[in-house]
Amino acid sequence: MCNLYANTTAQEAMRGLFKVAPGRDRLGNEQPRTAIWPKYDAPVVRLDENGDRELVLMKWGFLTPKTSAKTGEPLKPDAWNNARDDKLTGSGLWKSSFVARRCLVPVSAFREAKGRNPATDFWFGLAAAADDDRPPFAFAGLWRDGQPGIEGEEGSWLTHTVVTTVANELVKPVHPTRMPVILDPEDYDAWLTGTETVATKLLRPYPAEKMRILRQGVGITADKDP
Repeated sequence: MCNLYANTTAQEAMRGLFKVAPGRDRLGNEQPRTAIWPKYDAPVVRLDENGDRELVLMKWGFLTPKTSAKTGEPLKPDAWNNARDDKLTGSGLWKSSFVARRCLVPVSAFREAKGRNPATDFWFGLAAAADDDRPPFAFAGLWRDGQPGIEGEEGSWLTHTVVTTVANELVKPVHPTRMPVILDPEDYDAWLTGTETVATKLLRPYPAEKMRILRQGVGITADKDP
């Protein structure tokens, strides 16, 4: 399960890649993010009420209420940062967003951990000529405005989640079962605007030969600066 990624792509480059007009860039003065954790802000591309693409900040992870099994008192809500591709139409947590609120999540690298005590961190990205290069790409994502059943400020959060699918041959030795859905640029429009049938066809593992391991080691919880 992916619970850490980076987006070090420059703001202007994001607008170009995702075809977002400057006037619909709502990020402000966005800085590179070498480590994005659940419940923290990250840039997301969605369609506005007119069907135009816009760049906005969203917290990572749909929130659901959680209570203490002993006392029944509310606890900090769970953040569902991944949505399985085989659960999108059957789960009430994901279904309405899959139907009407799909988004693109800009990424430059993502981490999966292997083992424990200590775990080894593996950072994955797209293939490139130079080790320091971080070609930008996008996860398939879902979003929602407001968190049902959550009180206080968190209840009004704008959030996104990352869709996952079966792991490819590069990711599988590290995380045997799942990886984020990486979309080809030519599929961005289909993911954002297509029917559920069209969108479902895009939920597949990204070709391993188009990816690489960027870094690996113990305690690497941020990708290096761009």
